[in-house]
Amino acid sequence: MRSEKEKMLAGQFYYAGDEELVKEREYARNLLFEFNHTRPSEKEKRMEILKQLIIAKGSFYIEAPFYCDYGYNIIVGDNFYANFGCTILDVNKVTIGDHVLLGPNVQIYTATHPIDPVERLTGKEFSKPIFIGNNVWIGGGTIICPGVKIGDHVTIGAGSVVTKDIPDHVVAVGNPCKVIREI
Repeated sequence: MRSEKEKMLAGQFYYAGDEELVKEREYARNLLFEFNHTRPSEKEKRMEILKQLIIAKGSFYIEAPFYCDYGYNIIVGDNFYANFGCTILDVNKVTIGDHVLLGPNVQIYTATHPIDPVERLTGKEFSKPIFIGNNVWIGGGTIICPGVKIGDHVTIGAGSVVTKDIPDHVVAVGNPCKVIREI
């Protein structure tokens, strides 16, 4: 029998109130509280805290405040930057490539709920992974919805709501986000 965590990571229905998951979220939130309350000059302390949360494959910088569910499902490539107010609901894998810039208040959601209201009342949740390619700039206030894949060399305009995959070498904007031109 699969644990609730295994179901969560497999994109199956799971119960978020599971004791193991609650403890892991609490661990992440305590680290985030510490990170979000450091002084801007405490760069080393900030990096130590973030390295306990996320998987980084190179240099990266995240401005406070930063929020996530677990942290361990976030993988960032080299030269990653997230501006103020980034929120990543990482109940599934969020894989971010090299040379990615996130504007302020970017929100990345892997978590989702049943559309059927009766099924939603059961408390079940599920998730879909998100992939962001290399050399991507995501404008401020953008929301990236569960299951989305953003290709390489992409610019997403500020305030966009990305509900579907975005191919390589394009500029995409809007709600819902749509390709407006190739690069």
